[in-house]
Amino acid sequence: MKTMHSFFMILLSVSLFSIPVQGQKKGNAIKPNIIIFYVDDLGWQDTQLNNLDEPSPWDTPNITKLANEGINFTNAYSPAPTCAPSRAATLTGLHPTKTGVTHVSGGSIPEPTGRSNYLAPFYPAGIMPENFTIAEALKMNGYKTGHVGKWHVGGLNIQKSTNQGFDFAYESRGAHQGPKGDVTRLTEFATHASNDRYQLSTEKYPPFTKDAPNGISYPKDMVTEKALEFITKSKDEPFFLYLAHWLVHAPIHTKNKELLQYYCDKLGIDFPTKNIPIKTGGQTNPFYGSMVTTLDWSLGRVVDLLKKTDDPRNPGKKLYETTYIIFSSDNGGVEKANGDIVTDNFPLDQGKKYAQEGGIRVPMVIAGPNIPKGKTKDVLINQLDFFPTLLNITDSKIPAEYSSELDGLDISNVLFNNESVVKNNKGETRQDLWWHFPHNTDTQMQSAIRSGDYKLYKNHIKGNYELYRLYKNGKRADLEEKFDIAKENPKVVKDLSTRLEKYLKDYNAQYPYKSPVTPKRGTALENVDAIPVINSDTFDAATRKVVVTLEKGKSNVIEGYALIKIANKGSRKGKHSTTFIKAPVEASKNNLEFTFTAPKDIIEYGVILIDENRFMVKSKFHPLEVANTVKKNKKNRKNKKNNNH
Repeated sequence: MKTMHSFFMILLSVSLFSIPVQGQKKGNAIKPNIIIFYVDDLGWQDTQLNNLDEPSPWDTPNITKLANEGINFTNAYSPAPTCAPSRAATLTGLHPTKTGVTHVSGGSIPEPTGRSNYLAPFYPAGIMPENFTIAEALKMNGYKTGHVGKWHVGGLNIQKSTNQGFDFAYESRGAHQGPKGDVTRLTEFATHASNDRYQLSTEKYPPFTKDAPNGISYPKDMVTEKALEFITKSKDEPFFLYLAHWLVHAPIHTKNKELLQYYCDKLGIDFPTKNIPIKTGGQTNPFYGSMVTTLDWSLGRVVDLLKKTDDPRNPGKKLYETTYIIFSSDNGGVEKANGDIVTDNFPLDQGKKYAQEGGIRVPMVIAGPNIPKGKTKDVLINQLDFFPTLLNITDSKIPAEYSSELDGLDISNVLFNNESVVKNNKGETRQDLWWHFPHNTDTQMQSAIRSGDYKLYKNHIKGNYELYRLYKNGKRADLEEKFDIAKENPKVVKDLSTRLEKYLKDYNAQYPYKSPVTPKRGTALENVDAIPVINSDTFDAATRKVVVTLEKGKSNVIEGYALIKIANKGSRKGKHSTTFIKAPVEASKNNLEFTFTAPKDIIEYGVILIDENRFMVKSKFHPLEVANTVKKNKKNRKNKKNNNH
């Protein structure tokens, strides 16, 4: 599919389209620069942007300054409550149900977990060549594209960032690299030594303390350095930088001893001397505070470079004046990790891996040319909106087949015209946002819809709906989501559930399935005796045809597919070099025989069947010894050669 992309500018130029830029003033750079500064696991309450009740103790002066120079969106959301689906959605502009990436660590055989009778549906490990990314779109329109930091939307070569539209990529962890072996988070602080890979800076930065009135040093972070390098080398042409920080994801640690001491002093606690988890509640983890402020420092470094660097394409202007910066997080804050209490999303309920507000509401600031300064807006925004909005403000053109699939909306009217609602290309006001997360525990397997003051949940295991009123006429009401008011508001439930169900149906959302295996100390589900039974499972090596037949007299199969494992060329092992993908199967008229032809280059296959009671039945998964066959043939040729001599 990527080769097809390369022909688009020639073969499909007639069908290219662009949306006229709304509200942009004349005299701007024809092609402004774009930076998406994407954070990992930063909670809505982890910065000084959205302080409710108890102010955040973490210093984020650069994030605050950016908000003062742009718009802070207080009702901004990620596409999903976990990393990979949000990243895939943001990069492609497609809802997670459309990419199929609805959780992290996909591309594996569905298995039940814990004590649940249910298991999540299969989902891919990341985006594939047929997906069209914002990087490809901007590159097609003359942009230099760079990715620095975390990728996490596919480990195969065909899924790499440099095969998804990025000219440049640096994806190591930098100073986020966690301690290993005997090294702990208390023994690996950076120093000023020249041979220290995380050598402390000679420059001083906030915070300012009695002991360091001019500021403190920061460890060298190659993620930040490579971002600065990309900007410097790309400034002669319009550039797009997707700076996806590894911060503030676990492991919760810092290499900055001086910053850790600062937070211990600020929180009124002793400097840790034992490498044990931080168990104090709320926002009292000094390691995490150090990570948040280090992230803020990184943003400050980027903005400072933009402010001091002349824009070669726009004489008399600095890069900062011709660059749009989008700051946000891939999901809500993680409240616990590896024994630590990390943060507290209160008053938002729950956190990462939950469809509740704490899992999907995120900080978001957008600043750039002609965007008003110091504004705060409560309009509903989703990161899916980035793609169509950036197409607009860069006056970029892409094939209609991709533009028509985008699930977000262009928010230019809000950014430039000071409007308070987002509208689609028909002028209709956005009514709602929705999410789908059929993963983890029974209670986490939910879909949700936010509309105005209300938020409704569908619980997939219980089959019921919950309704909460977050606001009342725009003012805070039950932001904590404590009071389920579904019974008292049947009309609202009917309206929102109807809309949510339509989304789920239209997007072919995949739901949790029943496991045929009853967990230990669990209760067997109904209709277990009727679960289909596989009679035979054959593979013809000559034709590569797979045939799975079922026993008669069991429940009817209503869905089936094969899972086939593919790999990087020459590699057959490793979770990042192999993955399962779906392949169609053909059912016989009586639904008792299922067939498919296994492609030549796969290394394993199996068949998944779903019966009318939603039980998932799996055939055995069979390895195809491609690598061994190759080795055997080489050995035979070598032996034959030796015998000839």
